[in-house]
Amino acid sequence: MSGSRVLLTGAGGFIGSAVLRALSDAHAEGADVTVRAVVRGAPAGQEHLPGVEWRCADLTDPASLRGLAAGCDTVLHMAARVGGDADVCAAVNVGGTSALLDEVRRTDVGRILLLSTAAVYGPGPHRGIAVDEIEPAPVSAASRTRLAAERLVLDAGGTVLRPGLVIGVGDRWVVPALAEALERVPARWDGGRGLLSMVDVRGLARLVTSLARAGRLPGGTYHASHPRPVRVGDLLATLAGHGVLFETAERDWPLERCLAALARTPGRISERQFRLLSEDHWYDSREIWGLADCAPGPGPLAGLADAAPWYRSLLSGGRRSGSLDSK
Repeated sequence: MSGSRVLLTGAGGFIGSAVLRALSDAHAEGADVTVRAVVRGAPAGQEHLPGVEWRCADLTDPASLRGLAAGCDTVLHMAARVGGDADVCAAVNVGGTSALLDEVRRTDVGRILLLSTAAVYGPGPHRGIAVDEIEPAPVSAASRTRLAAERLVLDAGGTVLRPGLVIGVGDRWVVPALAEALERVPARWDGGRGLLSMVDVRGLARLVTSLARAGRLPGGTYHASHPRPVRVGDLLATLAGHGVLFETAERDWPLERCLAALARTPGRISERQFRLLSEDHWYDSREIWGLADCAPGPGPLAGLADAAPWYRSLLSGGRRSGSLDSK
C-alpha cells in the first residue's frame, strides 16, 4: 500500500492502547500509516504519539460517531464491554458495533477488523480446535454479545480475530485471576498439564498492525493466540520465577482436590473460570500469522520478564480483579 489511514476504537484500553503504540511506532519509523484514535474521554498519557489524531466518541451514542471514519481506509474495532450486565454488554458490543458499521458504510471504508475472544466457544476443555470446529456456546453476557458483534462484522465482509488469554502490561484479568486461584488452591493444578492459548499483548498488537498495513484483510474468522500453546505449569513457574506468584511445585493436586479446595474458600473466581485457567483451552492459531506475514516470536512467557514489575505492583496494591467475565 502507498499508505494507510486507520480508525482505531478502544484506543485507551488494554489491547487497543498496545495496538495504538505499535501503529505509532511504525509511523515514527517511516511507515506511511496514520491513526485516528477513538476514546470515550481524554487520552491518558499518550496525547503526543506521532501519527495519531485523537477523537472522542461513545459507541452507545450513534450521533457521536458521525464522520468518524471519513478519510479512513481501515477500521480496527478494539472497543468492547468485557463485563457487566446483559443490557450494558448488548448496548456496547452489539448496538455500538452496529452503529459503527452504519458509519463505515456511510463513508465507504473498505476494511474492518473486529477483536473478539476465544471465550465465545464456552466451557472446555478444548484441544487444538480449528475455527468453529465446535459450535460457539458462550456462557456470559459479554461473550454472547461479542459473538453477536462478530456476526455483524462478518456479514459486512469484515475480519474477526479470536485471541485466547492476553497477558502483559495492562492485564488486570488473567494474572490477577491466577493469583487469586493460587491463594485458594495452593498447589500445582492437575500436575500443571493443561495447555492454554495465550498471547502477549505486544505480540497481538504486532499482528493487528501487520494486518492493518497489508494491502487487504483476509476476511473471515481467525484464532489469534501464539501458535504454540502454553503449559499451565510453565506459566505458573515463570510467574513465580519473576516474583509475581509463589512457587507451588512441591504440591501436586488432582483436579478434583483443586475444585474441592476452591469451593471451600470464597472468592471471585468461579469453578468455570478456574477450569478455564487449569484445563486444556487451546485453539489452532497458525493460519493468521502466515496471512499477516508476521513472525509470532518466542511466545508469551518470554514477555513476562518485562511485565513482571507491573504485575508485582498491581498485585501488591491489592487491586486484583480476578474477573474473567468475558470468558
